[in-house]
Amino acid sequence: MGSWGGAYSLADLTAGFKGGTAPLQFPASQNSEMEVDEVVCLPRLPRVAVCGGTHGNELSGVYLVRELLKAEKKVMEKEEEEPLSVLMVLSNPRAMQQCRRYVDTDLNRCFTHAKLNGPIPDNAPYEIIRSRELNATLGPKGNPEAVDLVCDLHNTTANMGLCFIAYSDCDWICLHIFRHLQRQMPDVPMRYIHFDVSNKESYSLDSVGKHGFAMEIGPQPHGVVRSNIYTAMKVGVQHMLDWVRIFNSGTIFEGGCVDVFTMIKHIDYPRDNETRNITAAIHPKVQDRDFCLLHPEDPLFQTFSGETLRYKGNEPLYPFFINECAYYEKGIALSLARKRRVTIPAIRVQTEQQQRANEQEFASEEEE
Repeated sequence: MGSWGGAYSLADLTAGFKGGTAPLQFPASQNSEMEVDEVVCLPRLPRVAVCGGTHGNELSGVYLVRELLKAEKKVMEKEEEEPLSVLMVLSNPRAMQQCRRYVDTDLNRCFTHAKLNGPIPDNAPYEIIRSRELNATLGPKGNPEAVDLVCDLHNTTANMGLCFIAYSDCDWICLHIFRHLQRQMPDVPMRYIHFDVSNKESYSLDSVGKHGFAMEIGPQPHGVVRSNIYTAMKVGVQHMLDWVRIFNSGTIFEGGCVDVFTMIKHIDYPRDNETRNITAAIHPKVQDRDFCLLHPEDPLFQTFSGETLRYKGNEPLYPFFINECAYYEKGIALSLARKRRVTIPAIRVQTEQQQRANEQEFASEEEE
């Protein structure tokens, strides 16, 4: 990947968490004479959660949230008021203490509607109990009281750059934030990954908020922190929080296009029928080539005896999470996605009058 995280000055890295950066410059709208009804008005985002350590051995998020908590303490000591409420969360403290992905079960698979609302047995896994605690703090999921935006920080061993992973390809808030980061961090390769899963079946921590995404950055070995990966995450979070502040202030953000990678399927490693041990590794021509188009009959695996196994799909697709360390236990060698261009509208924050009208409409629906 090179040193794509190292192109930022010390001022870039330390400013911005409490709104102290210089005003950001946004490109003028291509439709400067646009009518008001061409702009989508969305509710204000007064509460944002930044979560790290959902997987206890993905260390960029762990150290970044710790750093943000120290910065928050200094702000409180100076009695400075922050117009945006930012909640910093260390999601899986037991796994962090042991520098493991999880203690009993994968916390980032514990936020489906069924797991959050079903009965809890006496011997429930730690992460099931912790998911209920996080849902109470950040949610409840699907409830009007949930935080407005959850950004959950992750690392991958795959060569994926900085990715947003979200359950919607039409959440204009998440897509605009992603587009903003693309503009502000042009030297960092970025992609927007869409998992087409319903709200009830969405399983990760970021699904608890009204809006949410995982910020996934790699390559970084688990249990290790690399300064360039940490720096990219830190700068990305800074720009995300700056965007929210400016959105809340009433700025109109122009529409445009975003390339979205929708996950289609997972592919497992070839395995022995009896032992279920893997019999091949990712082919050298595929390894580290996340988001490079994979065509039918391209090399895909290389067996331990040296044979090349080819991709047998019916269409070219984009591989990602190639050879992710944590996915061996899940039976995933790589995932495949289709890419399409999504047009996003211009947006701005709702006026107080619009917000009151929406609240009244919601209250009426609740009474019915």
